[in-house]
Amino acid sequence: MHSLLTSGWVTRRATARLAMAALLVGTVAAGSSLVRAQQPTFRSGTQFVPLFTTVLDAQGRLVPDLDRDQFTILDNGKPQNISVFENETQPFTAVVMLDFSASMTANLDRLKQATEQFLIRMLPADKAQVGAFSDKIQFSGTFTSDRDDLIGALGDLQYGNPTRLFDAIYESIDLLADHEGRKVVVAFTDGDDTASRRGLGGTLDYAREKEVMIYSIGLQSEFFNGARVVRSSPDRGLKKLSEETGGGYFELKKSDDLGPTFTRVVQELHSLYTIGFNPTALDGKEHKLDVKMKQPGMTARARRSYLATAERLSGSK
Repeated sequence: MHSLLTSGWVTRRATARLAMAALLVGTVAAGSSLVRAQQPTFRSGTQFVPLFTTVLDAQGRLVPDLDRDQFTILDNGKPQNISVFENETQPFTAVVMLDFSASMTANLDRLKQATEQFLIRMLPADKAQVGAFSDKIQFSGTFTSDRDDLIGALGDLQYGNPTRLFDAIYESIDLLADHEGRKVVVAFTDGDDTASRRGLGGTLDYAREKEVMIYSIGLQSEFFNGARVVRSSPDRGLKKLSEETGGGYFELKKSDDLGPTFTRVVQELHSLYTIGFNPTALDGKEHKLDVKMKQPGMTARARRSYLATAERLSGSK
């Protein structure tokens, strides 16, 4: 049993609650046929630029089983030859970081239940930590595939005030920095950042540097602040973080939508394409990226930039 970690204090994890047995069995069975390898089988030359890409149709539904020739990658507006292409489910490593500030008090139970929907749908090769932020930042301590352990750790997360949103995302990126493959922070909040030492710009730069996708879930909510009922809205910076790093952004008006949204996020992570190209110039500059779909009605979502240096690019596999 590992301990829950936070800046300045440690508390023991409570006994893990069992997830829904039937769903677990079904998820494991599905996972055995979906997960192929710990890393994609890249067949590129020297350095390449990888893009983890989500494809949606006109109704916002995930589109699986597309071929390489359906994609076009633009580097500073110029089409590139796609030298890397994988459309099989690959494992991810994630930090699920939750807003446990005072404004969330009435919705914490529902938030935990929604997070469980993400955790119980993890495949056997996926790994995660759970965490929370308020005036402090907490992590469950170790990346694990044990879903019961992760669900149990949710019970040890403590709430407080105010809201250190960007500090929490930055520290989550730091935990993921040395991991390989698909790395993601799933961040939830119902309000603005009110107390972080780090800002949006520095957090976005760090996510780009470490090639971490940011998925953001925001909730509009009402709470009593001690004097009156006020309405909160998620920080506007979350959308930019998600769009620039290739993750999804979801803004909710009802807490009833939390469960389906956390479920949607894990479905997207299991539906990513890995595409990439060999850059023609390593000029040390930031390059703009865009992924276009040839079939009408489809859109692609991937990170929007990369730094063209040998040190920042992946080697051949």
